[in-house]
Amino acid sequence: MKLGIFFTPTPIWIKKCLFCRKTTYLGYICTRINRYHCVDGFFTLFCMSVLYTHSTSCGLCLLQGLAIFALALAVNPALGQSLPANPIMFCTQVPNPYGFGTSMETFGNHQANIYAAPRGGDLYIRYPNGTLKNLTALAGYGTTGQQGSNAIAVRDPHVHWDGQKALFSMAIGAPTQQWQVTSHRWQIYEITGLGENDTPVINHISQQPAEYNNIQPIYGTDDRIIFCSDRPRGLAIQAHLYPQHDEYESAPVVTGLWRINPNACPNDPSNLEMLTHSPSGDFTPFIDSYGRIIFTRWDHLKRDQQADADIVSSTGYGTFNYANESAGAAMSSILPDIEVFPEPRASRTDLLSLPQWANTNPQDFNIFNAWMINENGHELETINHIGRHELGGNYFIHNFTNDPNLVEYNSSMAYTPNTVRATHHMQESPTTPGLYYATECGEFGSHASGMIYSMLMPLGTSPEDATFTYITHPDTRSPDDAPSANHSGLYRNPVQLSNGSILAVHTAETREDSNEGTTAQPISRYQFRIKLLVPSGGGYFTAGAPITGAGISKTVTYWTPDVAASYSGVLWETYPVEVRVRPRPATPTLNTPTLNAADQALFATAGVPVADVQRFLRRNNLAITAVRDVTSRDDKDRQQPFNLKIWGSTHQTTNPAYPSNIYEVKYLQYLQGDQLRGIGDMSSPSAGRRVLARWLHDDIATRYNPPSTGAQGSQNLAIDGSVAAVVPANRAMTWQLTDETTKALCASAYGSVSCPAR
Repeated sequence: MKLGIFFTPTPIWIKKCLFCRKTTYLGYICTRINRYHCVDGFFTLFCMSVLYTHSTSCGLCLLQGLAIFALALAVNPALGQSLPANPIMFCTQVPNPYGFGTSMETFGNHQANIYAAPRGGDLYIRYPNGTLKNLTALAGYGTTGQQGSNAIAVRDPHVHWDGQKALFSMAIGAPTQQWQVTSHRWQIYEITGLGENDTPVINHISQQPAEYNNIQPIYGTDDRIIFCSDRPRGLAIQAHLYPQHDEYESAPVVTGLWRINPNACPNDPSNLEMLTHSPSGDFTPFIDSYGRIIFTRWDHLKRDQQADADIVSSTGYGTFNYANESAGAAMSSILPDIEVFPEPRASRTDLLSLPQWANTNPQDFNIFNAWMINENGHELETINHIGRHELGGNYFIHNFTNDPNLVEYNSSMAYTPNTVRATHHMQESPTTPGLYYATECGEFGSHASGMIYSMLMPLGTSPEDATFTYITHPDTRSPDDAPSANHSGLYRNPVQLSNGSILAVHTAETREDSNEGTTAQPISRYQFRIKLLVPSGGGYFTAGAPITGAGISKTVTYWTPDVAASYSGVLWETYPVEVRVRPRPATPTLNTPTLNAADQALFATAGVPVADVQRFLRRNNLAITAVRDVTSRDDKDRQQPFNLKIWGSTHQTTNPAYPSNIYEVKYLQYLQGDQLRGIGDMSSPSAGRRVLARWLHDDIATRYNPPSTGAQGSQNLAIDGSVAAVVPANRAMTWQLTDETTKALCASAYGSVSCPAR
């Protein structure tokens, strides 16, 4: 008789039956029994029923053995769940109770210092029989005990289409003595030899930016590598702009999505391409079944809160301005306040009282949403053009106080009863195209863990028809010191497997994380483990048992560098991915798009081939933006003026239910993101700069735009509401509609739109 126990192929002798006490030989332990492995370190289904019985013909023994299994199944429903039929690759990490700017956070997670990413983790694979293999250790990376020059931290595995290799990010090295400050970077590696009997081999991807942090790599449909990096924006490295500071805390952040061809000539400067530029970061890309790159973008379209605090409360952040983006730019005080976009924050009552902001509400915008872009850099926008109104989970105020038709927005006005506030770690179902799983969580305190939900929105679906389903109970969306009975802990990194099961990283802790130990012996409240989600009633799921049984334990010591820190115990398990063959999308978005008939006719009339225009744009690092009709707006958006009329014409679009007020618009005014804000005091400034919005002034772009009668950055609107402009590529852009006096009326709902040179 073959039995499964601890997934170990070792012969076992059972001397006496647990019940009738008769001596017997049971045979060999099997590592595969219908996938019913007990993942809590107990026994499999057959073990529970017959392990301690001397024979299946002993009815008493068999019945009592089955009774034990029934009891165990009632206590732990995951025993009856179908475990992964394919290998699962994942990472381990030394538990890190610290939050802000560490590797598991929502933003600023790209840093590779010891505080952000304690060394001692490894890249693992779990095979369907339950066997675990430490891939990095077998390939010669990582160490136990004292962490030094060969110490590693790992993250973000991504499996190739053929299931035979994978990308991941790894940081190598740690301080070897007290007070030693060492510099490390996350770099992209590729691993082969993933089979159970293979020897893994790890190679560094040589074409990536070597001096910068490169994380969350994925394979494109053409095998080029797409990833996030904190390399300075643009084609030429401007080291003085490093690191880019985010719009919220002036903390370091990745600059956007980049792409390389690992097989290109090493000295080819055109190999490295910047696909997006984001002032506050783009994260966790993947390619869906339609060939689109889907990723999370942080839109924090606010004025600098540190500068506001310095002005209002003299808090001492030391914010100041650079005159321009050059390395030797002059520095000056933040006074007078020269921020031009967007509206002031609520704390700036001094600005809101000025005539130009009369009857204007303060501006507050902060959202992590799913975006999409084609692999060739075209068509950057939110996924299926979804916005805050369709997500429904965020409150936001209306622009003006003197228009009764403008109202504040709250969740009761949403299209869906299951509103969503944020999108993290999004992945597509392998069985249902257009079904995406994601995490909703807060920005701090929980290492980007919260509630798991799904969004059903296939290609072409109107965002108003998107369906959101809470997978875990909505009480799990945020930490809680006094949790309800429905709060089953906190979740992240959902992955639906090819057999329909769902894996997620889970901790049973409901509070925010905190160091309950010391600097020398940090203790996290969280124990992140990879678990199958199991039904829990009410249509929701909770975490079952960990797929690695008792877990993976390790003892490490490392320099912080001031203190010798140590940890001994079970490691966190993170970033699970299924190792399987995946079909490349049938309609990849690599091809040059075809223009519609109207646009093609314009080029034909002008006698200019489209290909020539594209070459010109690439050569000059430019892009063209075009809007068909600026008066046509989202019918759900009653927070900005919606009855718009083109100045000096009869063309207008109005809402019949609210036919007034009517606003005449004359210009579309463009703004570009310049890295001008410094922090840390002019006498000893911190490295890098924050992005500020400035009127479009790029020398090359403005050279090719038609003359305008408006203020700087403006383009006159045509009588049919259309407008186009040449803008710089590889730089965040936004825009606003203005009247004839250049007073802002409607702003871009999402700023920081990047325009790759295509």
